Amino acid sequence: MSFAWRNFVEHRIAGAPLLWWIGFHLAVLALIAADALLPEGEGDKPQPKLAWLWSLFMALTALGFAFWLNYAQGRQTALEFVSGYTIETSLSIDNLFVFLILFRGFRIGHRQQRKALLWGVGGAIVLRAIFIAAGVTLLERFSWISYLFGVVLLYAAFRLLRGNSASEAVPGWIASLQKRRRGLLFVILAVEATDLLFAVDSIPAVLAVSRDPFVVYTSNIAAILGLRSLYFALASVLDKFHYLHYGLGALLGFVALKMLAAHWIEIPVTWSLGIMAGILLVCALASVLYDRKHRDITV
Repeated sequence: MSFAWRNFVEHRIAGAPLLWWIGFHLAVLALIAADALLPEGEGDKPQPKLAWLWSLFMALTALGFAFWLNYAQGRQTALEFVSGYTIETSLSIDNLFVFLILFRGFRIGHRQQRKALLWGVGGAIVLRAIFIAAGVTLLERFSWISYLFGVVLLYAAFRLLRGNSASEAVPGWIASLQKRRRGLLFVILAVEATDLLFAVDSIPAVLAVSRDPFVVYTSNIAAILGLRSLYFALASVLDKFHYLHYGLGALLGFVALKMLAAHWIEIPVTWSLGIMAGILLVCALASVLYDRKHRDITV
């Protein structure tokens, strides 16, 4: 092995070998390309089974990466990656419900949603890299925006609970802005802004379990890669709820209040997921009861 090649192989960036960074990003590009090439379904109809299978595949891929870290750097590094991945995925559930509201509010079809989320994932990877490299200091400069975003979400929750569908969450004059522009630029920017604001909470949470830049970055990106398929998987289930807009309104209200009270009250991730699951369970039970009652009336 020549001196130049050995120097290249042994060169380290942020504590990890350069080849690890290159290999990880090549894998990320391959997964994004594979996700983009997945069948879109007939017309504008989603494929929920494929979405669930791809979500499972992405989770298994992340688990496989954790096993590799265990072999390459030891058990502690692998556990830190799994913890970071779990935290980021859990906190991203909030994000998915906001995406659902955005797409319903802008009346974006399935195919356009796929494109918007594909670009959104790419942009999120770049933004997360910048914020992780800069550290918590840069995030703290934007922390005040989370209060403004919380108020916006609270207003959207009010419109959902007052209205008859999820499409009423976004005011008409805002939805019309997207129609005046070509393509999905306005929606993609909204997706990026949403992810950026939620990063204010998620990145510091991951930094709390690991200070290894490679672990923090890879766990964040691994979680983000699975968001697109997880969104369509969850959306396919939620679409069966008759009282979907009430459930989403309650979810948005909870997320908004959590953001507004974050400075004074810290809600554990497990509690947050439990509350959201409880809201969805009530929504599902109410929908089942409605369907039975409606079926009895029609019969």
